[in-house]
Amino acid sequence: MYKCLLLLLTGPLVISLHAEVKLPALFGDHMVMQQGVPLHVWGWAQPDEAVNVEFRGQKVSTTTNQDGGWEAWLNPSDAGGPYKIMLQGSNNITLEDIYVGEVWVASGQSNMVWPLGRSRDAEKEIAAANHPQIRYFKVTLATADKPKDDVEGQWLVVSPETAGDFSGVGYFFARHLQAEMKVPFGIIQSAWGGTPAEAWTSAETLASDLALAEFVTATSDRPQHNPRVLFNAMIAPLTPYPIQGAIWYQGENNAGKGQGMIYRRLFQSMILDWRRAWDIGAFPFLFVQLANYGKVSESSTWPELRESQTAALELDKTGMAVTIDIGNSTDIHPINKQDVGLRLALAAQAVAYGNDEVVYSGPLYRQTTREGSMLRLWFDHLGSGLDTRDGDLEGFEIAGQDGMFVPAKARIDGENVLLSSPTVPVPVQARYAWHADPSGNLFNKSGLPASPFRTMQ
Repeated sequence: MYKCLLLLLTGPLVISLHAEVKLPALFGDHMVMQQGVPLHVWGWAQPDEAVNVEFRGQKVSTTTNQDGGWEAWLNPSDAGGPYKIMLQGSNNITLEDIYVGEVWVASGQSNMVWPLGRSRDAEKEIAAANHPQIRYFKVTLATADKPKDDVEGQWLVVSPETAGDFSGVGYFFARHLQAEMKVPFGIIQSAWGGTPAEAWTSAETLASDLALAEFVTATSDRPQHNPRVLFNAMIAPLTPYPIQGAIWYQGENNAGKGQGMIYRRLFQSMILDWRRAWDIGAFPFLFVQLANYGKVSESSTWPELRESQTAALELDKTGMAVTIDIGNSTDIHPINKQDVGLRLALAAQAVAYGNDEVVYSGPLYRQTTREGSMLRLWFDHLGSGLDTRDGDLEGFEIAGQDGMFVPAKARIDGENVLLSSPTVPVPVQARYAWHADPSGNLFNKSGLPASPFRTMQ
């Protein structure tokens, strides 16, 4: 639906602007197109004008509709390059240095925006950023009340001259995967600091769910905070462009407004919304769980929002990078983007690329059994076993029927964790790292941290 809408958003103004063949901003020199799927090329010209597209020996002809829109589909292509795309109408266009490989969208708020130039070891990392087969496209910030048909931006080749402005998370994600897979990678960075998830969700999805009614009419004096406006301006125009998947780092804004619980519904609705918009099936959606951070207000709901993020793993082809161990207690923008990008890349290897051998997640809570005065906790994603980073286990609490949590004595017992406390003879609940800035040192032996969690009675 979205693709048809975008291709047909025309009228007298569009016709006058597109007298010659014109392409969306996503089509330009140095671009990366998704391998293994039909290649979609589209644009605008005069009504009823013939347009010819040539790529790697394929020649496709099409004719613009009465409003001047046109599209062409090319056969799937294997990874490789550099190639050229040649278009001919009333004018000729040649795009140079085109690669086919893996394309990912990188979105969210400021921790996704955070550039390599301000990440850990920035000077050293930028000097080594000579990766001609990694390219990125940074979408210019914009808002819109209705879906737009184009964005502003350009493809850049990653080099020491360009890498400093690239998303640190996006860069390390692509660098790891490109080294593993030996194919070109393109990252489309469409992110805006300080923005809520509802701004990245379509009006149709928000309006169709009574549980999300509070977001439909919400307004703000910062326009980018309003529902749907970033979806319309910075996501919808991308959706005709085939991708492999998306990486997402966001949640601080919604947690700060006390929306940790409703975020569960909002976040999953947004993921499904994007998948409907791209109309390429349940593409992989990988996301970063909020890191530890201590400077939060009393009304903030960071633990609950992390729980809501974990719940999104119920959706098919999702993966989560836990960062509870690499945040900064006094800075909402931790500079260690290397490990964030690596953990997302590990999730991509498993979720997107089917590598069953890679350990891509730390321990995830599964269930609880009670043994007398103790609780036994069971986990998935053990890897080769549970471990601690530094000595005795920390961060566990238990409670009885009164719901009053106290620190628990915790120890690893094979594939489980046993909890007890002399002050709670009949424990019924447990939780781990259940604070905005918690202590906690449960890992698996692959060095990946356990996600915070709480059990229910």
